[in-house]
Amino acid sequence: MKNYIIGGRGRLGRALATEYASSNPNVIDRSIYEGWSKVSAADQVCRYFEQYAGGKSTVFVASGLLDPGAAPEDLMAVNYALPKNIIDAASKIGIKVITFGTVMEGLLQSRNPYVRSKTELSNYVDMKTDSRGLIKHIQLHTLYGISIPSPFMFLGQMLLAIKDDRPFQMTSGRQLREYHHLEDEAVAIRLIADSSISGVIDLSHGMPVSLKSIAWSVFKALGKSHLLRLGALPEPAEENYDRVFQVNKLIAEIKFRDPLTGINAYMKHCFAAVGRE
Repeated sequence: MKNYIIGGRGRLGRALATEYASSNPNVIDRSIYEGWSKVSAADQVCRYFEQYAGGKSTVFVASGLLDPGAAPEDLMAVNYALPKNIIDAASKIGIKVITFGTVMEGLLQSRNPYVRSKTELSNYVDMKTDSRGLIKHIQLHTLYGISIPSPFMFLGQMLLAIKDDRPFQMTSGRQLREYHHLEDEAVAIRLIADSSISGVIDLSHGMPVSLKSIAWSVFKALGKSHLLRLGALPEPAEENYDRVFQVNKLIAEIKFRDPLTGINAYMKHCFAAVGRE
């Protein structure tokens, strides 16, 4: 069995490559797949895997644009068209494909172009799923734990404010989030990949925390509580304020690390790293 990883330079791709290191996964170079999002690329993708992939191979499509501020056409190309073409190609030759989305699909569709692109993908997986069980679309929560968080992310925004020693303005922070460490997530993804379940699957550990709790915890841990400005920004109308996702039974045996403890340790590491720049 061969494992292929699309998006090996990203955080999720790197975590999967580490998790599957003992089986020597094939991390496909970006130069090979960068044109696979084109309308006519499915045949090209099919030829590639017919040439290189053996029986019972799995392709993890871990590439993706996460920034909702990116151009909508870029989000659709990377988050929808690329995995769609891989699904179309793989379905012809019996290769398993695992794509990734967000649990916010269906919750934040109207205003968030990133979520819209992932919703399109999950809808396509729903349509293509059949009795062979070759397609899995795993809906993820917020990930952390590898490299410095991007500036558009909540943790990245806090890190920049703390680094610059400037006030951090945010909403009241009632929004609920599950935060998953990437090392834990890769283990969970492997369990789901090895299961017989197909279609759209949410990967929830059932330990949500509010953004307010995260902010208080991080700023206190780094000795910067005086910089936090809760309630300085208006609350978005479209958000998750009360939904708690149920634990996915496929991953119930995994001991996910405590979110606040894990985030604090990660942010301390990141703060030390940016301080050396």
